[in-house]
Amino acid sequence: MRAALGSYDRGHTAVSQLKPGDIDWDQVFGKQGARWFHTGGIFCALSHTTPEVTLEAMQAARRYGTVVSYDLNYRASLWKSHGGKKQAQDVNRRIAPFVDVMLGNEEDFSAALGYEVPGMDEYHSTFEVEGFKQMIGKVVKEHPFQVVATTLRKAKTATQNDWGAICYSDGNFYQAKKPGES
Repeated sequence: MRAALGSYDRGHTAVSQLKPGDIDWDQVFGKQGARWFHTGGIFCALSHTTPEVTLEAMQAARRYGTVVSYDLNYRASLWKSHGGKKQAQDVNRRIAPFVDVMLGNEEDFSAALGYEVPGMDEYHSTFEVEGFKQMIGKVVKEHPFQVVATTLRKAKTATQNDWGAICYSDGNFYQAKKPGES
């Protein structure tokens, strides 16, 4: 059985046309006082300009002490027209120094940042939580993230999945309880 497949039809949307300078980030973070800024890999994959808009926003957020979260959300179908996996990794590694809270799934950290998860098979169906902890340990040594969280999904069928999650914060790991655990 294969996992479910999605389609991302965002080509030529208004947001994909944004360029640096189009948004007054000092107004958003300084004058209006936004306290949290969230974006991710799907936005960055929309065009050649959206990664620069992301960097501009994150740098402004930093100036005002705004928390920045980023969901890697690697989608090969979006990145293929903008340099593929290599470009996604380059973009995400440029963005990473400005991120406080990094989110991803079982594929994102390897595809979007270039970190392999020990014990993960090529179909992302076999893995151990310890492998994710090892990978996150490497990630936080290189990047100053305050929090790193990842979902853990084992697809049983196209519509049925076993879900879990782990989170790293302040040197500690936290794991979601499985159904039935107390």
